[in-house]
Amino acid sequence: MTLDKILLQLAGGMWVSIQIFFVTLVFSLPLGLLVSFGRMSKNPVIRAIVKFYISVMRGTPLMLQLMVVYFGPYYLFGLKVGNGYRLMAAFIGFIINYAAYFAEIYRSGIQSMPVGQYEASKLLGYSRGQTFFRIIFPQVVKRILPSVTNEVITLVKDTSLAFTISVLEMFAVAKALASSQTSLVPFVAAGLFYYIFNLIVAVGMEHLENRLNYYQ
Repeated sequence: MTLDKILLQLAGGMWVSIQIFFVTLVFSLPLGLLVSFGRMSKNPVIRAIVKFYISVMRGTPLMLQLMVVYFGPYYLFGLKVGNGYRLMAAFIGFIINYAAYFAEIYRSGIQSMPVGQYEASKLLGYSRGQTFFRIIFPQVVKRILPSVTNEVITLVKDTSLAFTISVLEMFAVAKALASSQTSLVPFVAAGLFYYIFNLIVAVGMEHLENRLNYYQ
């Protein structure tokens, strides 16, 4: 197989990896914020449930979580799932995993804000919602951005774990090509793809951080 054909097949796998990356970010970032609210809830039951969820998500391997999400419907409820569910299972597994990590990042940022800002906004007549979204949250975003950037860069590499449930993302394609061609070229090419993707994400996050610093 020529290098052009190898790169073309890897590009198809790369597209799947990109889908996993963006779908995870789009849903896990807002979900993580909701989870952080539950983690800080005054209701002890909600707080305990959310704390347990975060503990499980952060304390077990993502690979295992993907397998539970994919095989769970069959073993727990007897539901037969087709091949079309593989990518959806990857989306769900990544979203609930990264939401737990983002929730803890949000929580640390929110709880680091001075209490005086809440008291001052209350005196100015702001509601709790207005106080959070207009005053607190913009500052929280700036504080947590370095930690979020680390998680986003990790996500680029973690997309390769989708191969455990036979999702044909880039690593799975590279592994199949390397096996059939008895060559390391597909792995080298995949590594280059990952590096470029990671570099683009890192530059984008750095640009976002610079823009936030500029508008502060």
